[in-house]
Amino acid sequence: MTDTKETNETKLKSPEKKEISSVKKGEKKGRIRPRNYDLGNGVYRFSRTRMFHKKAIYKFLSKKTPKSVKPKKPITIEKKISGDKNGEKRIVLLKKRRANYPTADPVTVHHAKKCFRDHRRYLRPSLKPGTICILLAGAHKGKRVVFLKQLKSGLLLITGPFLINACPLRRVSQNYVIATSTRINISGLKIPSHINDDYFKRKREKRAKKEEGDIFSKKKDEYKPSDQRKADQKVVDKFVISAIKRNKEKKMLFTYLSAMFGLRSSQYPHRLKF
Repeated sequence: MTDTKETNETKLKSPEKKEISSVKKGEKKGRIRPRNYDLGNGVYRFSRTRMFHKKAIYKFLSKKTPKSVKPKKPITIEKKISGDKNGEKRIVLLKKRRANYPTADPVTVHHAKKCFRDHRRYLRPSLKPGTICILLAGAHKGKRVVFLKQLKSGLLLITGPFLINACPLRRVSQNYVIATSTRINISGLKIPSHINDDYFKRKREKRAKKEEGDIFSKKKDEYKPSDQRKADQKVVDKFVISAIKRNKEKKMLFTYLSAMFGLRSSQYPHRLKF
């Protein structure tokens, strides 16, 4: 018996056992792997029926815990009142109502609604000053134009030039533009400071009150560009055309800008490289 005790003591005191015990303790501290884990492709180690018996769910199916009814707190209390003509009783609220109520509802601020002026402006990386773009909407759709700069509103300032394809200085949203890989060097172009978003706003006169006999006499005034607009167009176009002339492939660029964009049969825009 003494020999066996000594051997057991030596086994327990051995460093190997201590290492094993320390590993087990470390495992408990870390994340324990569940017994039913995914083997791959949604296949688990144990089936549903196997886990039903392993967890002993059948024992708890028949058991039902009784519903505990919480006692309701009284809202009112009955008070006795002295005096012959006072009715002897009064029912009083335990929680008194507010003495003052606001006459108007508070104004709720809707932060989710953002106006267009508060929107964040961005520019596609393919759009850089001098890039030739294809217009997809508007009166000049299908024309190839030159991108000049982005305005404060986020819209693009473009020009035909007017002498090549009759497209004047205009504002266009970048959603309705295809940016091509061809680019003209317009690094020295200084666009006048007055050409901004207010520059392109139409001035609409207030309608006069209807009078008898003058219903069909007035006609809608057609838009005519001002002298300032014409002068600015000439200045910008002169610089852009001179930049095209400096290019090695100037003949190709002139024909490219003057030609309209279109798709033939068996041509798909998502397959084309612009």
